[in-house]
Amino acid sequence: MNSELMDTPMGTLEIQASDLGITKISFSSVDKAENRTGSELTHRCKQQLKEYFEGKRKNFELPIDQTGTDFQKLVWACLLTIPFGQTVSYRDIAERINKPKSVRAVGAANGKNQIGLIVPCHRVIGSNLTLTGYAGGLERKAWLLKHEGIGFKNQGKITRNSVILTPSEKPV
Repeated sequence: MNSELMDTPMGTLEIQASDLGITKISFSSVDKAENRTGSELTHRCKQQLKEYFEGKRKNFELPIDQTGTDFQKLVWACLLTIPFGQTVSYRDIAERINKPKSVRAVGAANGKNQIGLIVPCHRVIGSNLTLTGYAGGLERKAWLLKHEGIGFKNQGKITRNSVILTPSEKPV
């Protein structure tokens, strides 16, 4: 497993990759002096994330290697279809994957996503337009959404015009 650290406006990220693709991106409190063995893929990921934080990149072009159940993989594939600067609700995802009664399971699968930012779980919000769960914390989730141009109303609710309420695309 290859690993590399990266400073971002929101703190240090740890990027992990196998020979097949990116396996994990997480906020880290790991000592930066600790030895890391990066790879061509972790370097490429770091460069694309740098471009994202600089506002120069909206989509990532990286292989991912994510292990999970078939249901989790279906949810994660759906996350990959959410465009930069837009959000969907957990209910929207459940409907998009033809499992309309699985809203909580969608939330659980979202929480198991190990490749945040690239598999953009930060773009998923509550049906009432509020921010809900994010492994990096709600402050970071809000920062990421603002970075992508999402507006907020009073009480931290997202402005309606930024939200796709009835997505029609289905994951491949």
